[in-house]
Amino acid sequence: MPIPTAPAAAPNPNVVVQLFPRRQGLLLPFPSYSSLPSSNRLRFRLHSLPGAASMSAEARVPVAPPAHPTYDLKAVIDLALSEDAGDRVLIFQYESDTLDIILTPSGDVSCLATIPSDVKAEATFIAKEDGVVAGISLADMIFKQVDPSLKVEWFESDGNYVHKGLQFGRVYGCARNIIVAERVVLNFMQRMSGIATMTKAMADAAHPACILETRKTAPGLRLVDKWAVLIGGGKNHRIGLFDMVMIKDNHISVAGGITNAMKSVDQFLVKEKLALPVEVETRTLQEVKDLLEYAAENNTSLTRIMLDNMVVPLGNGDIDVSMLKDAVELINGRFETEVWQASGNVTIDTVKKIGETGVTYISSGALTHSVKALDISLKIDTELALQVGRRTNRA
Repeated sequence: MPIPTAPAAAPNPNVVVQLFPRRQGLLLPFPSYSSLPSSNRLRFRLHSLPGAASMSAEARVPVAPPAHPTYDLKAVIDLALSEDAGDRVLIFQYESDTLDIILTPSGDVSCLATIPSDVKAEATFIAKEDGVVAGISLADMIFKQVDPSLKVEWFESDGNYVHKGLQFGRVYGCARNIIVAERVVLNFMQRMSGIATMTKAMADAAHPACILETRKTAPGLRLVDKWAVLIGGGKNHRIGLFDMVMIKDNHISVAGGITNAMKSVDQFLVKEKLALPVEVETRTLQEVKDLLEYAAENNTSLTRIMLDNMVVPLGNGDIDVSMLKDAVELINGRFETEVWQASGNVTIDTVKKIGETGVTYISSGALTHSVKALDISLKIDTELALQVGRRTNRA
């Protein structure tokens, strides 16, 4: 049978059906619209969406996400929405020359079962605990991806401190679409706000040193996690393996020592005509001296010296930073310095003392790998939600 051709324009399609070669009783996942060639698309409208009013809130990006050559934030949002709402399923059945296409009621079946398609609602964001809010700009992107006609308004911005019970934003439009977006928006915002809250506390305590995260991020959420660190007042360490040369203990061991490793890096960068920052891990004062001696005698790309395992825990819960101070004095401002989170010795209780040694940066993997999400909710019946929250001490 011939494959029908889609009309040139069909605004806001809700369903896309792809006709496949003839098979009996075929059960197929709903394909993404963008993956289909135009000649293989049919568009159906299941229900009418609310009016075409655009979002009233302008895109707010007070802190831009980190740059990455391949990371697709829109694709990450698509995946999050898809894994939550699922895909519609098409069942193809053939009898003689007749094709039956059955659309199963997938997606958010709870909304489909309880909320008419034309019902509109307003939902309010409520902070359930004190902290730094983050993910507002990302939430705007998610709502727009789910339904561009939703109207989103914020009373706070990324990086602002919110208190328990504060209503800091609202969204108005198709009730079904608000609820479809709800969990994905909250999952991102709660995680990002938790990271931003801890980063803010660490950054304030570490001043004048700067707080960095590491690559210990949730798989697939590298830029989202690092974006939250920026919102919280920290700075980004390298984004991945491609944007900074970072020579650590295993590289040094294989290369035959810290001087050989640094020499190889300099030769590689010259040969490949690359201009990249270079950080080298040191574990002893002798390694610091060897690296400084090499740098004094050679034209080097060395940018930063990592001071690893130079924060020594004491039995009383305190830390000994005398070795760290000695290393900073040896370097004497010739290169940036960084204390690498080692054995959990960089904590909110110890970071102030470390920052006072004169190091440039303090990195902590715990900012992203051990994040405690900030409790945030999105409620349509705001007054009832606040009553319940007060009863449970969460508002």
